Amino acid sequence: MSKPQAPSLTIKRSLKATPERVFAAWTQPEALKRWFAPSAETVVPLAEADVRVGGRYRIVMRTANGDEHRVGGVYQQVVPGRKLVFTWAWESTPERESVVTVEIAPTAGGCELTFTHERFFDEAARDRHQEGWTGSLGRLEHYLAE
Repeated sequence: MSKPQAPSLTIKRSLKATPERVFAAWTQPEALKRWFAPSAETVVPLAEADVRVGGRYRIVMRTANGDEHRVGGVYQQVVPGRKLVFTWAWESTPERESVVTVEIAPTAGGCELTFTHERFFDEAARDRHQEGWTGSLGRLEHYLAE
C-alpha cells in the first residue's frame, strides 16, 4: 500500500517586471523585508539570505499584536533569474519541513511566476499557507509596481 501524497499548492502570477527583478525580490534581504509577509499589518524586521546551493535563509515576520513567526531553510537549487528551490520550516515546528519552488519565465510584458509549495504536513497546513502566500504574492506584485 503506497503512502498518500502530501498536500501541495501552486499559485501562478503574471508580473509586469523582468525575471531578474523578480528573482532579486526573492533573494535580496532588503527587498524581502518590503513584501515577504501575508498582510500590510505584518512587518519583516529580519531577512537573511545566503543565496547559493546549501546556503541558508531566515525570515522573521512580526504581526500587529507583536507575535513573531520565524521561518528558514536551505537553498537546494539556484538558477539566477529563473528558479529557486528551498526547504521551508517554521522554527516552532522544524520537523514539518516542506519545499518551495519559485519558477520565473519571461513573457512579452514581464514574466510568469509559478510558485509551488509541496510536502505539507496536512491539508490544514496547506490551507493556512495558501492564504499566507496569496497575501504575500499580492504584496510582491505591489512591490514590483513601485
